[in-house]
Amino acid sequence: MPGLALPGESIGVPTPTKPSLLPYRWELVLWLWVAFFFNQADRQLFGIVLPALQLDLHLTNLQAGLIASVFTVAFACVIPFGGLAGDAFSRKRIVVRSIVLWSIATTLTGFAGGLVYLIAVRSIATSVGEALFAPSAYALIGEQHTETRAQAMALHQTSLYVGVVVTGALAGYIADHFGWRGAFWIFGAAGVAAAGLMQIRIRDSHTAPRRAAVGEGFRAAELIRTPTVLAIAIGLGSSVFANVAYLTWMPTFLHERFHLSLASAGFSSMFYHHAPALGGVLIGGRLADRLARCRPGARLFMQASALLLAAPFLYLMGAAQQLPLVCFALAGFGLFRGVYDCNTYAALYQVVRPRLHASASGLVLAIAFTMASLAPVLLGAMKQSVGLASGLSSLSLIHAAGSAVLFFSVWQLFGADYSRMKENEPETERAQ
Repeated sequence: MPGLALPGESIGVPTPTKPSLLPYRWELVLWLWVAFFFNQADRQLFGIVLPALQLDLHLTNLQAGLIASVFTVAFACVIPFGGLAGDAFSRKRIVVRSIVLWSIATTLTGFAGGLVYLIAVRSIATSVGEALFAPSAYALIGEQHTETRAQAMALHQTSLYVGVVVTGALAGYIADHFGWRGAFWIFGAAGVAAAGLMQIRIRDSHTAPRRAAVGEGFRAAELIRTPTVLAIAIGLGSSVFANVAYLTWMPTFLHERFHLSLASAGFSSMFYHHAPALGGVLIGGRLADRLARCRPGARLFMQASALLLAAPFLYLMGAAQQLPLVCFALAGFGLFRGVYDCNTYAALYQVVRPRLHASASGLVLAIAFTMASLAPVLLGAMKQSVGLASGLSSLSLIHAAGSAVLFFSVWQLFGADYSRMKENEPETERAQ
């Protein structure tokens, strides 16, 4: 692809870097942690400042939900191409340029004047940048980590929880004191600066010379014929559906039901969920790596159990009438979400050849976000008809359905797919 390599830089040849206090495989996780922090912070900004943005731009609840839904649809449409590119071209270049793209789009969102502008810049431009990032980032981590894969993914995932908590407090404070536009300008500019540092420190994939050619990357049929891949995608879709709905509407729910300020609603909606999630993802990642050494299907079993155990807390999240009880429900939902999140890509890479890791990530995310694309607008419509509380409680049914699919995969599908991948992959390329 023209322009993906700098003059004198060969794709796939590690870029010389200065000595680091950390082994490079963990330094990589650290830098991608920073990138994912801004990825999730920029994504969550919209939900945090939504009440002020709606008031200023005179948007209805349905229009606000539409903006978030178009974002999710655009993300789902672009991410398969991000996965294909990650298996054919420089993963480092894709990661860095995607950060720049979504950060600029975030900055431009602060100049919004109406619905059409928000859909073009917020829903489409921002989502395109974020969609290009994920497959290459996860593939880079998966390549550097085998025995410690779930732990590395878990550490990377903590940036999501820290990012949305910090965003919930900081963006709400900025919106309360300086207006909602300033939040987009500040976070967007910080993201561009972070991308410059990552251009210097991140190395490209050391397996790039053996990486699939463009035609190899389009072998989606191989992935679709692997039933466990589709089951993982459906399970992730149920999780993302609930997460997207929660992130979009929970700050508004707390602001309206309990009359919290934007800053308090933003902080409470994010902190009481994501602080337990951080603990869950770290514990879950370490436990999954240990169990998977003797029982490879342990990762999927943990995911199925986590979705099921989170369902009652999702119901309580909307049904509770007291703020402390809502916070308790957010915490329970967050704890089991963390256990679920740390295993998605570690489980996926158990049944997919390493040369197709980015493509597989893109396909799974595309299916998941397509499923989740209706969540914001659906809850927006329910808010106007039966109430937002009922909409939030109904998310428990989505989790229960995803759990059933994953349990079926553990018992009926995973063993054959795992054995087939092990048999077909050379010893040196086998994924844990």
